[in-house]
Amino acid sequence: MFNAARRNLIAKAAPLARAGLVRPATAQRAFSVAAVCRSSDHHDAPILQGPGATPGRTPTNFEQSTGYEREEHLAAMEGKEFFDMGPLQLTKKGTKAEPTIVPSGAESRIVGCCGAPGEDHELIWIVVDRKHEFDRCRECGNVYKLSEHGFDPANLPEAKHEHHH
Repeated sequence: MFNAARRNLIAKAAPLARAGLVRPATAQRAFSVAAVCRSSDHHDAPILQGPGATPGRTPTNFEQSTGYEREEHLAAMEGKEFFDMGPLQLTKKGTKAEPTIVPSGAESRIVGCCGAPGEDHELIWIVVDRKHEFDRCRECGNVYKLSEHGFDPANLPEAKHEHHH
């Protein structure tokens, strides 16, 4: 029964293949992508990592954390927040000429808008993208733009902490 169903499927697909609408699986090309890593004199960023676990133990999250996660742990130990999680304080409605600046080192950031000053509405999530001239809330019209300066490693608090290599 399996062979009969297979022959039936091939018989139906053959005219479509001749018309160029369907390609047989053997005619498909393989596709692969490889990244090239080149050494450069411009990558002298310190590696921030924990001491790891003592032999024979499972490491804690703090012991095995690296990068920003470790920065977040270290800041929490000092009673501080590494990431600014507070809301943007809007004192005026952003316009194309004077947009509401959203601090970010990333290429985009998600912002929740619940109204420009004097206008309240339901929370609307907006993706503010560095590639866009500006981004606008569809409800209140407030204009958002990411900060002019992108990510600056010199502003990170990691210089204050001891590094374990």
